[in-house]
Amino acid sequence: MFGFVLDCSVTISWLIPDERDDSTLKILEMLPEKGSIVPSIWPLEVGNVLLVAQRHKRITSEQRHSAIYALNQLPIKIDTLTSKNAFLETMELAELHNLTSYDASYLELAIRMNLPIATLDKKLIQVAKERKVSILK
Repeated sequence: MFGFVLDCSVTISWLIPDERDDSTLKILEMLPEKGSIVPSIWPLEVGNVLLVAQRHKRITSEQRHSAIYALNQLPIKIDTLTSKNAFLETMELAELHNLTSYDASYLELAIRMNLPIATLDKKLIQVAKERKVSILK
């Protein structure tokens, strides 16, 4: 079972020193016990943010590799239905709430799994509250 849906913004706050946030570190501490689930876009999104951070000299190549290694050790499950739902449920949520399809994929997963969502994205937080999805803090 999974305790929550984890989004890229929270994940990155753990990995890039100038993104650190005390509230998200609490989420990281509960992760081994609760576990999380992510949409299938999550590895690409996290990987891209790490690559851009490296290119802008915010982290080194070694830090990027260490971050990816550390993520692979955590109980984070990649959802296999994200792609199946992308053109229907996810796009409907994106259109209805003026979200990107990426953000809507996290919301769709939280709604489908009836789980809280861990995010720092203000728009996603607002829409999740409107949809009665709990925000993990």
